[in-house]
Parts: sequence; C-alpha cells; structure tokens
Amino acid sequence: MLGTLFLAKAQKVPTASELATKNIEELDKRLKLNPTQRNIIYNYTLDMYKEQLELSKRQQAGNSREEDVPKFYKLRNQTSDNIRNILKGDQQTEYDKYLEEQLRGGDKKKKKGKHAKEEEEEVVTGIDGLKMPPARP
Repeated sequence: MLGTLFLAKAQKVPTASELATKNIEELDKRLKLNPTQRNIIYNYTLDMYKEQLELSKRQQAGNSREEDVPKFYKLRNQTSDNIRNILKGDQQTEYDKYLEEQLRGGDKKKKKGKHAKEEEEEVVTGIDGLKMPPARP
C-alpha cells in the first residue's frame, strides 16, 4: 500500500499552463504560427486545460456530474473550432491532420536500426503502437 501511495505522489499532474505550453510548441512546429496566432491559441488552450483539469479533479474526487463528460468534449471541440478560425490556408489543413493523429492516439513512431536519426522513422498506429517497447534514449 505504501508503495502505491509513494508512486501516486511521484506522478506529478501537469498544470494547465504546462499543458498549454507543450501544446503550443507542438502546434508551432507543425503550423509555423505567427506571434499573434501563438498568443491567441495559447490562451484558448490554457482556458480549455484549466476547465478540463477541474472536471478531472471532480471526477477523481467522486463528485462528477452527468453533464461533465459532454462538457469536456464540447469544450475541446469549441477550442478546436476557435483555433481553426485563426489559422490560414495550409495551416488549417495541417491542423486537421494533427487532430486526426491525436484521435488515432498520437503520432507513435517506431525507430528502425541503431542509427535512427539518420534513417526515416516508421509511423506505427493502432494496437501495434501500444505493443511497442519503450523508446530508448
């Protein structure tokens, strides 16, 4: 029991700010955002993550309500729509691809060979991605 308690304490839940920062960095790499887009999208995602973390805390405490799950998804969809409205042309297309990857479980990549940096990476999705051994540094 104590081991489980220590393990639970060791797993730090990221803050809304940390989640929004990670998200904006990933989007910036893929979409080449301008500074205005970065700021607006950061604010949208920060608000979304704050609300989602509150909903998650309520659920973990056993105080969740029936409307919490639809609210969670509605908030995510509204944020995606708001982000899409800020993007231009090819950015919107690339954002749609990004969302599709997230829905499939992320962009899990399996490295081939010892010189993975020099070689192309094979994208592994679905159940095969879950069966992969952890990546080695």
